[in-house]
Amino acid sequence: MREGTPPRGKRFPDRPDRARRARPGFLCFVLGRRILLHCLFRRGALVSRSCPICERRKAERFCPAKAEKICAVCCGTEREVTIDCPPDCPYLISGHRYESEHPRNLPADTPLLEETIPKDLVHTHQQLMAALAFSIAKFCTEQPAAVDDDILSALEALAHTYKRLSSGLIYELPPQAPLRRELYGALTAFLDEVKRKQAERPASPPCKDIEVFYLLVFLYRMGLLRTNGRPRSRLFIEFLRGQFPPSPELKRDESRIIIP
Repeated sequence: MREGTPPRGKRFPDRPDRARRARPGFLCFVLGRRILLHCLFRRGALVSRSCPICERRKAERFCPAKAEKICAVCCGTEREVTIDCPPDCPYLISGHRYESEHPRNLPADTPLLEETIPKDLVHTHQQLMAALAFSIAKFCTEQPAAVDDDILSALEALAHTYKRLSSGLIYELPPQAPLRRELYGALTAFLDEVKRKQAERPASPPCKDIEVFYLLVFLYRMGLLRTNGRPRSRLFIEFLRGQFPPSPELKRDESRIIIP
């Protein structure tokens, strides 16, 4: 070392060490960034990156009912359960297609399962059957909140009513829920009108109460097999609507799907 040369690390005694000067500022920057990100996540500012339902998995599927993306797992498990899916949702259509390939079996304790429907009854009264199906589809068009469970409940209650009528007992027990009771009343009024018109034409044989009972049982079983059992399912309703495609009375509202 030459004489007069300051030792290593002390060449510039009037300047503080640059590394020591930058270190506290860098730590503050990192800590502040982490706090900011944490606050953003807590306030939901970055929630679009994760599913808004589970808040864990990545949101990949656009859900038209929620108008935002959700994860595939929540789409499959919450579909028609907590999510009120529109019928033209592509994921709902795909799910229904899969369910149609795996038909349901009715459990042994299903109401009215013990009834044996006469072989030629549906063919003999196919016009009345079609009119009943159309009345249900029209009601659901006017009441878009209706789901398959509402239809099945009204059909079951009305079938029991006509079973009692066929034995001479006049006793009605309509459903308690307002929407189901309204459908029950609409179908009852429709069948009463059919009876009145048949009475005005003595030449045509009237439809007996027991025959109406069996038609209602047939529709009820069809609904049980067509629906998927989810609380917000409209699979049976869409099936009935599909039997009358040209009818303007069954036209749905415009699609709720908006491409993000």
